[in-house]
Amino acid sequence: QVQLVESGGGLVQAGGSLRLSCAASDSSFRRYAMGWFRQAPDKEREFVAAIGWTGARIYYADSVKGRFTVSRDNAKNAVYLEMNSLKPEDTAVYYCAASGGALGMARGNYDYWGQGTQVTVSS
Repeated sequence: QVQLVESGGGLVQAGGSLRLSCAASDSSFRRYAMGWFRQAPDKEREFVAAIGWTGARIYYADSVKGRFTVSRDNAKNAVYLEMNSLKPEDTAVYYCAASGGALGMARGNYDYWGQGTQVTVSS
């Protein structure tokens, strides 16, 4: 079982940038596809981005395409989410998740979740 810990959230003005990190507990991380999701108050948790275990396959939600970049470093057991041109509607708790199966956009694909990190974008 892999444990995930997110960091890097905070308060930023609209148009600003943040870089989220997700650290995995052990090297089994490299066998997992990884995803980022977010949940705003009173909303469903939604898909943001996903990356396959080699980094060759990447998916983004339409709402973040062109602004966010997902990457991973298997040597450091970490996955990252670079967020640029942030908007107030990006405000949410951001979660990383690990999938031992197929890479995908559905929450059900993911087996393990971090505790989340808050991102707040002020207008």
